Amino acid sequence: MMDARLADALKEHERRTPKSAAIWNHAKAWTPLGVHSNYRFLDPYPFYVHRANRVSIWDADGTEYLDFNMGFGGLASGHAHPKIVEAITRQLERGSLYGYEWERTPEAAERLCRRFGMGQLRFSSTGLEATHHAMRIARAVTGHRYLVKFEGGYHGSHDTLLVGVKPRLEAAGPADKPRSAPAGPGILPEVANRTLVAPFNDLESTRAICREHADDIAAIIVEPIPMNMGFILPENGFLDGLRELADELGALLVFDEIKTGAKYPHGGAGRMGVRPDMMLLGKSIACGAPLSAIAARSGLLDVVGPGKVAHAGTFNSNPVSIACCLATLDHVITDENLEHATKLNLRLAKGYEDVIRDHKIVGYVAADGVSGTVFFSDHKVRDWRTFLTVDAERSMLYYFACLNKGLIPSGTGADEQWTVSVVHTERDVDLHLETLEEIADQLTGAPRRAEIEESV
Repeated sequence: MMDARLADALKEHERRTPKSAAIWNHAKAWTPLGVHSNYRFLDPYPFYVHRANRVSIWDADGTEYLDFNMGFGGLASGHAHPKIVEAITRQLERGSLYGYEWERTPEAAERLCRRFGMGQLRFSSTGLEATHHAMRIARAVTGHRYLVKFEGGYHGSHDTLLVGVKPRLEAAGPADKPRSAPAGPGILPEVANRTLVAPFNDLESTRAICREHADDIAAIIVEPIPMNMGFILPENGFLDGLRELADELGALLVFDEIKTGAKYPHGGAGRMGVRPDMMLLGKSIACGAPLSAIAARSGLLDVVGPGKVAHAGTFNSNPVSIACCLATLDHVITDENLEHATKLNLRLAKGYEDVIRDHKIVGYVAADGVSGTVFFSDHKVRDWRTFLTVDAERSMLYYFACLNKGLIPSGTGADEQWTVSVVHTERDVDLHLETLEEIADQLTGAPRRAEIEESV
């Protein structure tokens, strides 16, 4: 049975958003669930946006919300940053698609390589494309067949890595040796079985799983900070151990930094002090424009080319996206701006901790860099299995209670996090915390365990 407090919050949300309901009734006749990404579907209906600017979003009903989701981490810039708007406008006047390379694309490639300590890169459009191509490249470089990913981790909705994403316990297998459970129908078992699933933050189990196929592991792919089961920091020695293990196996260590890359001056790799063979970048490297990059150590991408490893796409290195990337590097994710956002994130996380303590809420905060989350759990979350101790219903109550007061506190659900942009201010953080204080009494009580449904 649904918590009565959540039921009341949902009723209030429905009262406040009749236009979103009407749009959904129209949209679902033409589109499954009325959305174009499964993650955007939300009971009782999706959130439909009218416009956004700086740190605010206005929904279809005209209600303004203070936004700490920031496009699921894709907008370090905030919404409609003037320098991003200027770059897009100027480039549109010069053409939005050439079918050839834009003259400034090499500059963007060089700057990203130098920033993240990589030797070469290839641009694509989405994170999905980057992880997809990276796994093919890894197999070509090593001549090996198996991939290793971590349970609960999400690397885009393509068959190769859509395995062990958010498995139910009955399908997941033993904690120290998870099954290669496909995330849904349509994924061939023979494809899923080539992707091994390991438990995050458990180096010994990961070693054992990999060593069963010691001569046939092409890549170990990992988010240095998993951000699709909340916000989980790697334990001391875990990423270093993966680096050593990849070297032992003759495999590539691949950091999926689609989310983390622009949250730190030199990405999660720089923050954790571990150097991968490939780093996959996206989201806030081109705030608001579709752009991703497969960055690799020198020489690794020499396998890519005609008659060799395929990598192509009409919209790869699209000039509008590259213009956004250059403006982002110049004006958004500068060291100074990221330092500002990091300080605000510390202020926000400390405020959450104070509210949780003062109101005796069962939960704790995990935060670093410009992001964080609140886990409604009485146990520390260190991997997918312990993430299942999170009270998912309490997380949705928190989300909708904040929404009803004009705050988008984070991404939607227990498996998401907040992002502090470079244009947020101390006042924005204080308003966020004031709203949290107002709803805090609704969040008390013993946690209820509820599994998170797969929704990719």
